[in-house]
Amino acid sequence: MRRDVLLLLARQVVSNTFRNKAIVMLLGIVAILLVYATYSCAGIYLQETQSRQSYQKEVREHWEEMPDKHPHRMAHYGYIVFRPKSPLSIFDPGMESYVGNAVFLEAHRQNSVNFSEAGFSTGMLRFGEISMAMILQILVPLVIFFIGFNTVAADRENGTLKILLGQGVSWKEILTGKIIGLFGIALSLLLLVIVLLLAAGLSIPQQQLTADDLWLICWIMLFYAVYFGIISIVAVLISAYSRTAKLALVSSISIWLLWAIILPRTMQAVGGFLYASPSRIEFETAIEKELIQKGDSHNPDDPYYKALKDSVLRIYNATSVEQLPFNYSGFQMKEGERISAVIYNQHLFALLERYQQQNDVSRLSAFINPLMALRNLSMSISGTGFNAYTRFQQQAEGYRYQLAQHMNDLQIKLISNKKPGDNDKPYSISREHWKSLPDFSYKADSPVRMITSETLSLFALLCWMLLLIITVSILSKKLKAI
Repeated sequence: MRRDVLLLLARQVVSNTFRNKAIVMLLGIVAILLVYATYSCAGIYLQETQSRQSYQKEVREHWEEMPDKHPHRMAHYGYIVFRPKSPLSIFDPGMESYVGNAVFLEAHRQNSVNFSEAGFSTGMLRFGEISMAMILQILVPLVIFFIGFNTVAADRENGTLKILLGQGVSWKEILTGKIIGLFGIALSLLLLVIVLLLAAGLSIPQQQLTADDLWLICWIMLFYAVYFGIISIVAVLISAYSRTAKLALVSSISIWLLWAIILPRTMQAVGGFLYASPSRIEFETAIEKELIQKGDSHNPDDPYYKALKDSVLRIYNATSVEQLPFNYSGFQMKEGERISAVIYNQHLFALLERYQQQNDVSRLSAFINPLMALRNLSMSISGTGFNAYTRFQQQAEGYRYQLAQHMNDLQIKLISNKKPGDNDKPYSISREHWKSLPDFSYKADSPVRMITSETLSLFALLCWMLLLIITVSILSKKLKAI
């Protein structure tokens, strides 16, 4: 293929696009929406980050200011941890508004993450948030289809196509040149997004973009560029295959509706149907039922814990728990916490596996819908997908278990086995021990892990690009000027 011919055809697409006032206005509207989305999402990120950090600090202060108490009472007093927002949620909020923001941690009980933005908003949120990712995923492809539907079909109708072919321009050069021109227009919007995203990240006080953030931004932009390349090729192929520009427009809009609206919702419904998940009541009831069968750590006459006490007494050659060199009640609570955590985690991992199966149905649909591949990659790299949420949930549960067992260890070491008399004060320990519990700190996935967790989506996106390149090569030998 001749480079000068390709560039000439590409410039023609760009020139025709910017001569059309309607398209220029449409591109202007998209640019304005991108600016608004950046400003809006950056404001939400700043507000919610400051709010969560403030509440987390307040929780910590209240915890450390608690008076002298029995450690088990402190375990039941509990702790609250807040899910930090990813800096790249400015670009793609993903599931941020639909999953909880805070979880109350207490002994013997695993609570769910609550207080999602969707729970406090109107039903309008189900139509989606205006974000840079949403605009690039949904609106920009529509614009590309709207620009690209007549790139070849219009030349066929006005006879220009015959002239080009008669002058020795090959079909492959025509298709490739048109694709490059259309792709260049899409890249101009992507360049605007890069500028806006970097500006937003640098303008937020006390929030500096790290090297990992910049690296992830590069990967996100690369995947969006591949996606726009796919859309550009599809648009030109539809235009080349259609007899008229009108038919090309109808076909392009139909493809967009199928990819952007019909398939995502259909696959989500299919996943929920094939892999039904238990309701919250069913989930908690199953855990409670298994805990009751195992035993009640608060009941000294429970068969399991009675046998445990007898075995401990035999080991220490004691006839009663008062003769033990440690607080037996704390030891029993520690064992009960371990058992309840094991049971809860078994049920939780089973539930997460079921959710993963539902997500896999949508993930597999990436081979018939490139939007799903991009969406999964975008959310994963932005730290706003399902994996990021479950990672927080598991880390919060790990911290809850650490808190409960830390209080149990304090009880074992510092509380006497002898019961206080009727006129004695209840046993307690110094409030200085509360500070020995480290504060919760969420650890995000590494950039490599964020990308490799969506290997299937990445493979699907590359398959789409390879398949379309092969299709261009094949059709360029079969297309007719009329």
